[in-house]
Amino acid sequence: MDQFLYTIIRAARPRQWLKNLALYVTILFTGQLFAPRAFTITTWGFIAFCLLSSSNYIFNDILDAPRDRKHPFKKFRPVASGKLPVNGALALSALFVIVGLLMSRFIGPTFLAMAIAFILLQYAYTLFLKHISVVDILTITTGYLLRVYAGEAATGYHISIWLALAAVSLALFLAIGKRRAELTLIQTYTGVVPKDTRASLSHYSEKLLDTYTAMFANSTFLAYAFFTFFERPINRGFFFQNYDAFTQGIPDRKWMMITIPFVLFGIMRYMQLIYEGKGESPEKILTSDLPLLTTVILWGAMVIMVVYGIGG
Repeated sequence: MDQFLYTIIRAARPRQWLKNLALYVTILFTGQLFAPRAFTITTWGFIAFCLLSSSNYIFNDILDAPRDRKHPFKKFRPVASGKLPVNGALALSALFVIVGLLMSRFIGPTFLAMAIAFILLQYAYTLFLKHISVVDILTITTGYLLRVYAGEAATGYHISIWLALAAVSLALFLAIGKRRAELTLIQTYTGVVPKDTRASLSHYSEKLLDTYTAMFANSTFLAYAFFTFFERPINRGFFFQNYDAFTQGIPDRKWMMITIPFVLFGIMRYMQLIYEGKGESPEKILTSDLPLLTTVILWGAMVIMVVYGIGG
């Protein structure tokens, strides 16, 4: 029984749930992270998206089992290895999507619409979009963006356009980095060609992916820098309940800009890992690479200090 539960958990890919933390972006940057209602409803939304994501991952594993058996790492997945029967995997996938959509319905109609769009996009990606070069990257990016705006739909709060652009650029950067790392990794194994593990990889050259990676690394940094400069302060924090009254001679403060070095280092570190063939799974890198994990934690701490301590 314990082994069966472990197999189900592995099939659900809980490490991939890190992507759904994007739902918290809205309340983090609007100063609502510690507001009980906003945090609670976002957390329920996070759980719903985790169920929907896992449903698609299991469905993907069923369809990709033949290809996964040729992959150096994916061959150990529960369905590909035979530890989880196909019928059981189908039932589990259906259960997850039903529960996830029911939860989304109780959060709100707009959130439900976002959830439906998300799961349909994920299934479309699994069925055919992932086999189309460029479209596969744009589909992954859209999935990230839907997560961010689902956070808005759940709470009613809104992020700035510059932060949205930074989120889009980061999603593109991560998706392209994933493809670049996959290509690098496959080339290290003799007898394995890109088309055997992912059809769209045969249409990407190293030079093309390098250009894409550099382009969206730059756009991520610049969009985030503009966000920190143009973002309007909340004007209320733990340390200063009225910052303007406390510092009348220091107008237009831009404290959020102190988080830029962490973003810059994170981008550079991730690019380094990509070219070492370690970026095939962004969430795995985030939880295993100490420098990158430390940077993300420090960035989050600085954002919280600025937004909730100083007041923006």
